[in-house]
Amino acid sequence: MNLVSTIFLAFAMSTDAFAAAVGKGATLHKPHIAEALKTGLIFGVIEAITPLVGWALGRVAAQYVSAFDHWVTFGLLGLLGVRMIREGLSRAEHDDKPKSHSFWVLALTGFATSIDAMAVGAGLAFIDVDIFSTAATIGFATMLMVTIGVMVGRLVGATVGKRAEIVGGVILIGVGSVILAEHLGYLS
Repeated sequence: MNLVSTIFLAFAMSTDAFAAAVGKGATLHKPHIAEALKTGLIFGVIEAITPLVGWALGRVAAQYVSAFDHWVTFGLLGLLGVRMIREGLSRAEHDDKPKSHSFWVLALTGFATSIDAMAVGAGLAFIDVDIFSTAATIGFATMLMVTIGVMVGRLVGATVGKRAEIVGGVILIGVGSVILAEHLGYLS
C-alpha cells in the first residue's frame, strides 16, 4: 500500500470520529483548544490501537472479526446515540453545558467509532503493509479531525444550542446504521 492510499485510508477512518467530535464539541460550554486536543488525543490513540488489534486478530482469524464487527459497531454507536439524544432532550439550559467530557465517555465514544478500524486492520493482515506506520497515520488523522471537530462543534453549538447533542446522537446512530447496512450488503 502506498503513501497516498494510506493517507486516504486514514482520513476515511476518521470521518465517523469527526462527526462524533462535532457533537461532543457542540454539547460543551465553549470548549477551548486544550479540551479539543485532549479529545483528539484520546480518539487518535484509540483509533491507532484498534487497527493493530485487528491486524493481530486478522493474522489469526480474520473471518471471526469480520463476522460481527458491524453488529458491535451498530450496537455501541446506537447506544451512545440514544444516550446523547436523551441527554439533549433533558438538558434544560444552554448554561448547563459541561466544560469537559469525562475520559471514560470520550474513550467509549472513541472505541465505538473505531471498531471499523479494527476490521480494516484485520483486512490489512493479508496484504504487504507496514501496519505500525499505517496505524500511526490513522491515529494522527483521527487526532487532527477530532480536534477540528470539537472546535467546529463549538461554533455549531452557539447556533444550535442545547439540541446539538440530539444532532450528534442522530449522526452516531446514522453512522452505525450505514456501517451495518454496508456489511449486510444493502449498500454498495
